Amino acid sequence: MALQSMTGFARISGKAGDLEFIWEVKSVNGRGLEVRTRLPGGMERLERPVRDLAAKRLKRGNLQAQLNLVTAGDGNLPRLDQAVLSHYIKAASALAVAHGLKAPRIEGLMALPGVIARDGGTQTPDEEALDLAVIAAFEAAVDALSLSRNAEGAHLAAALQAHLDEIERLTDASEVLAATQPGAIKARLEAQLADVLKDKAGSVSPDRLVQEVAMLAVKADVREEIDRLRAHVAEARKLLKAGDGVGRRLDFLAQEFNREANTLCSKSTDVELTRLGLDLKTSVDRLREQVQNVE
Repeated sequence: MALQSMTGFARISGKAGDLEFIWEVKSVNGRGLEVRTRLPGGMERLERPVRDLAAKRLKRGNLQAQLNLVTAGDGNLPRLDQAVLSHYIKAASALAVAHGLKAPRIEGLMALPGVIARDGGTQTPDEEALDLAVIAAFEAAVDALSLSRNAEGAHLAAALQAHLDEIERLTDASEVLAATQPGAIKARLEAQLADVLKDKAGSVSPDRLVQEVAMLAVKADVREEIDRLRAHVAEARKLLKAGDGVGRRLDFLAQEFNREANTLCSKSTDVELTRLGLDLKTSVDRLREQVQNVE
């Protein structure tokens, strides 16, 4: 399966009777699967089915699902009944004149029965039909979200491959440079000893020099780190090819990459090798940042 990102968005509309609704779902990276819902009042009963459906389709990510309800057309909008209002105005005005009262206020008249009415003709679905339609639309929204996450995953896979290529290139360069280190250590040690002994009588035996060089070379040996870096690159490529649900394992490998790069830097006795190690750490950090979005 293709690599899937944890980042995505989808918007799906649906209808039940004259009631229209819209699902908006979006997800970002997370350690596990966390589903947060925003449902209209009176529809809290759908929270459990929504969570269960999301858990069947998605493995990781922080998911936010919002349901908005709208009424189709204007059949349920309030309507002013002019005839009823005129009747109330005439009656209230006559009473005010007869009893010496103030003229009635419009807000009081508007609150009287029959002044504000709603047109009939709207078809309100029963609860079961509404629930079935809303859940079906949510399922479609999750499918659309998965497509969005797959598209993002394709871009993510390409970026991760590029980071692995760079890590591999830096590892190869480090291996070439590390092979020259024993000779460089010997030359550097000889120069340092010559500088110390130039004004003094005496010398260092060749055997002793060989021993010192060997000890320093062992401490500076980064062949194991390079071998492990290569093995991690191969494993990461294998995981990218597998694609499905590999985010946690890629994150673990990114930590291992970082550990080997740190060790290489700490063992280095050469400025150029240290620079390569620092470049390696930078590439590993970029890889790890991208890995956080992999499901």
